[in-house]
Amino acid sequence: MKLDSDKHNQTPIAVSVLVVDDEPGMCSFLNKALKKKFALVETAGSIEEAEELRKRCHFDLLIVDIKLPGRSGMEWSEAMEQTKRSSDIIFMTAFADLETVIKALRAGASDFILKPFRLEQMMNAVERCLERRAMARTNFVLQRDVEKAFPITNMMGNSPSIRQVQEVIHRVAPTPSAVMIEGESGTGKELAARMLHQFSNRNGAFVPINCGAISPELLEAELFGHTKGSFTGALKAREGLFSFANGGTLFLDEVGEMPLLMQAKLLRALEEKAVRPVGSEQEISIDVRIIAATNRQLKDEVASGRFREDLYYRLNVLSITLPPLRDRREDIPELIHHFSNTLSLELGLAAIPFSHDDLNEMQHYHWPGNIRELKNLIERCILLGKLPAEYFREQNDNNSKTAGNFAGWTMDAVEKQHILLTLEQHNSNKSSAARALGVSRKTLDRKLTSWATEEQVATEYETAI
Repeated sequence: MKLDSDKHNQTPIAVSVLVVDDEPGMCSFLNKALKKKFALVETAGSIEEAEELRKRCHFDLLIVDIKLPGRSGMEWSEAMEQTKRSSDIIFMTAFADLETVIKALRAGASDFILKPFRLEQMMNAVERCLERRAMARTNFVLQRDVEKAFPITNMMGNSPSIRQVQEVIHRVAPTPSAVMIEGESGTGKELAARMLHQFSNRNGAFVPINCGAISPELLEAELFGHTKGSFTGALKAREGLFSFANGGTLFLDEVGEMPLLMQAKLLRALEEKAVRPVGSEQEISIDVRIIAATNRQLKDEVASGRFREDLYYRLNVLSITLPPLRDRREDIPELIHHFSNTLSLELGLAAIPFSHDDLNEMQHYHWPGNIRELKNLIERCILLGKLPAEYFREQNDNNSKTAGNFAGWTMDAVEKQHILLTLEQHNSNKSSAARALGVSRKTLDRKLTSWATEEQVATEYETAI
């Protein structure tokens, strides 16, 4: 963004600037010069006065003297870094050494100017800051253009159940209402969420998070952000996913896995439309559309006390249930053709030619892993160069040998085989497999850990002898 020095061009640029200096003469000098270029220029003689102005108005650029009565400009900048600061800052001082410059840059300074300075020096520093801001906006726009050039395609299939889902998505996408997407693992819940965002015309980003994949201790910081030193390992302040999704959509996948304490904090954030980073006393306003997804029956979770009823109704303004693949078998040929073409291009290998036997085998299969399992099967067939029907026959033979004949097996061996087969059917999703087995996730983890330890001990013993 080039600052035009032509006197005939007096149209102010839509930029807000705050000058903080305890010298009235410096404030007056910069105020007079900057008002010729910018739409809003304010001055303050202390950090306290500057904070009051910042509470009332956002400033794109802060020009701050380091040495101020009471609180220094550098301390103020460091405090702002603890929260969410979207302003550039230029420090100015009459007393500077290399250590001061380094501290200023670490405190988040965009530029550093020594007093006394010429007006041209200050305007050049301002110009560099504005150019960086313009470049950041350009990169954001380019990223959005790329997303539009490669949009999320509609859900594949023309079965009545999937067409109904498509119609609901197109109808509710432009609204700000929260949506709950339900369905088994692998049915395409994130794809449905991305479609809702794409057709919503919201300007912000689509930000997904798997609530079951993050430890309960870190989930709050991941969603709301945190300040520097707020917990062990928080070496610097960090924005949360709510802030990244501001103006866009936050997708809470596997929301049923969220701990009860975190559910209460999420409910408050949704009700107040504001989040408070961990370790901070300041709230940040948010404009986020919430889409949640779960493969659990949340009504049952509410009844059992594992999920808050008030949060359930806050998230479940509208429910979309995705059908399992076995209930939309007529869509399987179209899905096979789509995955075969796209995956062969990605892998650089020839697509698999499908015969009538292939389609027949695949349409009569139960598909416990749904669309994800179908896609994985197509990819394996392309990699191995095997027809799907041939692969199915081999799998059926192997399963009949291992799962159907347990003569001579110990009870522990049968249990291990059953658990491993269930894990494979659920594409190694431990939470989903644990629910299918009727055990807790901790029980499943304990079993897997014990088997891994046994195998390690056996390997070490064989190596030793």
